[in-house]
Amino acid sequence: MDITIFRDKHIVLGITGSIACYKAVELASKLTQAGARVEVIMTDAATRFIAPLSLRSVTGGEVYSDMWSLDKHIQHVNLAENADILVIAPATAHTMAKIAHGLADNLLTVTVLAAKCPVLIAPAMDGGMYSNPSTQANVKVLGKRGISIIGPAEGRMASGMSGLGRMEEPPVIMGHIRQALAKGGPLEGRKVVVTGGPTREPIDPVRFLSNRSSGKQGFALAQAALDSGADVTLISGPVDLEIPAGARVLRVNTALEMLDAVLEEISEADVLLMVAAVADFRPAESGKQKIKKDQAHEGELNLPLLANPDILELVRDQKGKSGRPLITLGFAAETEDLIQHGQEKLDRKALDFIAINDVGSKDSGFGIDTNRITLIGSDGRQTNLSLQDKSAVAEEIIKVIVEALEIRGG
Repeated sequence: MDITIFRDKHIVLGITGSIACYKAVELASKLTQAGARVEVIMTDAATRFIAPLSLRSVTGGEVYSDMWSLDKHIQHVNLAENADILVIAPATAHTMAKIAHGLADNLLTVTVLAAKCPVLIAPAMDGGMYSNPSTQANVKVLGKRGISIIGPAEGRMASGMSGLGRMEEPPVIMGHIRQALAKGGPLEGRKVVVTGGPTREPIDPVRFLSNRSSGKQGFALAQAALDSGADVTLISGPVDLEIPAGARVLRVNTALEMLDAVLEEISEADVLLMVAAVADFRPAESGKQKIKKDQAHEGELNLPLLANPDILELVRDQKGKSGRPLITLGFAAETEDLIQHGQEKLDRKALDFIAINDVGSKDSGFGIDTNRITLIGSDGRQTNLSLQDKSAVAEEIIKVIVEALEIRGG
């Protein structure tokens, strides 16, 4: 899937001699599918694990493996000068040591020395190699020089041992590349708070009241804000989604927990994107033991409910005193009279924007990957976002937020 931040970016992917080379093929493929132009540099050792043809097939780009056989003896300069990002995945302990000490005996290490773009390294090694004092000293040197280290992860290794040294999975590495590409974006220096997912209101230790929110739109907005360079805090209800790289995540369960987290985080926030589907009601009492069927009266269980506080109304009150956040956007999940109900919420909660989606529609809203949004501003302007992937919806909303901040000059 084409991803805006990767579109037409030139990424040089370095691959060194590790069994984790097979993951590099997937990474190269995903980067290419995302819209990047990928060129690959393989060390001689890497070509013993996978064939250069595999990388050429998934990228459609050049694959270099021997600098001495190249027609252009300054190819490393061309690669280094034109790259937006240089990523080494997998990176062996040996290659990391070379780079840390400025050695340049192959095309990859020469290109690293010549590179002016961000350099990211995803280590991959077995046993106690990563924790070895020599490797750790090299990691510190690389970090001081501005090279980002991704991982490694902990788990089972090729030797059968378990420990710290596995190369991170391609989606994780993609997230870090994305974060590096976002530097200098229109929201750099801005704090954006995003809420996502449902809340769960406990009835007893095994049951709860909740809703069908998957959290996908909230997480997509967090990612879009990160892609624009923002400092993002994601307040998430109980969902099982991959955390966007670079986001600070606060996990909550109940509406009251989300309320506390939101009021705490917005004190210094520029933007609040209130996407979470917060439960309107909670049980008046939560049973300490599981409620049995025989506790019901004539087959009916009486479950008294209390209204949860309206988080955005309390945000409105706090904003009136502190001026923060500068921009507040709420979501309205509606099934009928969408514009009327959305406009009422916009006015009542003194929002800057309300994003209205028809959750009664089969092709948008809860639990699926697409959404259709009507965005209304406090100035009365209405923007209709046609049915599209939630990530595309998120990008459109972030563009509106960027424009609003520029107009206000805050």
